Amino acid sequence: MSRTTYRFIDLFCGAGGFSLGFHLTNRFQGILAIDNFKYAALTYKANFPRTLVLNEDIKDYSNAHLLELVKPSEVDVIIGSPPCEPFTGANPSRERNPIDRLYLDPQGQLTLHYIRIVGLYKPKIFVMENVPAIMDDGLKNALLNEFKRIGYPRIYFNVLKAEEYETPSRRTRVFISNIPINPSKSRRVVTVLEALKGLPPPGAPYVLNHEPPPELPWRKLKKATRLKAGDALVYYQGASGLLPNLIKLKPHSIAPTVLGSSRFIHPFENRLLTVREQARLMGFPDSFVFIGGRDSQYNMVGEAVPAPLAKRIADIVAQKLDEGDY
Repeated sequence: MSRTTYRFIDLFCGAGGFSLGFHLTNRFQGILAIDNFKYAALTYKANFPRTLVLNEDIKDYSNAHLLELVKPSEVDVIIGSPPCEPFTGANPSRERNPIDRLYLDPQGQLTLHYIRIVGLYKPKIFVMENVPAIMDDGLKNALLNEFKRIGYPRIYFNVLKAEEYETPSRRTRVFISNIPINPSKSRRVVTVLEALKGLPPPGAPYVLNHEPPPELPWRKLKKATRLKAGDALVYYQGASGLLPNLIKLKPHSIAPTVLGSSRFIHPFENRLLTVREQARLMGFPDSFVFIGGRDSQYNMVGEAVPAPLAKRIADIVAQKLDEGDY
């Protein structure tokens, strides 16, 4: 019995971690992806060559222009990850008033452009990923009103932990959708040791994005040799306090949250993880290639939706579409 293949658009697509989860179900085909970062667009196209990829700023794309590319009848699902920087507690420069983070911050306004495009296409299902702080102090009601205005009166704020779905790193995110998304949690925990297992030393020519990582300065390297597993080499100031970086990973535990700015120290070697090793902590297969400079590659890994979690979400979306339950 043949099953329907559903078509989706990915807004603020980044490298394509969210899309990867949908493709892994073998139930979806991406037809359009948009991101304003050049290397994200190139990375996405390299991994999903059948998708039309635009390296453009979404706010500069009018409804008429979008409709020239893709018709509403072609779209079943819209996914996407508007920038979280206006909302996250890791940003010491975020607006003090939470509502201003959505309506005054230029990056925060990009969430409204996501909603605009959802309203344009009226997909059966949409899923928007962000940090839970996007629900803070009045923001949740503002988003409810914005989605209601475009024709979606029932909205669900699905808070999911990636590590509960076989991702080797911690990550709590909210997936805002017009359907409830509550996949059953996995009993299996993937540790750092299991995630990094089988990789050759950095520099092996047959492993993508596994070039030797940047070396730590001598003073930090000396300090790193005395670092206990789980401890951080440095701390930086976020909006909600000091945040750790250059954490030495615990081999038999789950890694901390991978961020665009985060770098980790190998659990057994006094060096940073390679891009490929950090990608494994986010559930990316070794066949997934990242294009651009090394910092850009690290950033794209850290800003992605982990592939194992994305697939669990996509499975639920496919089931809802099959049942007409949306």
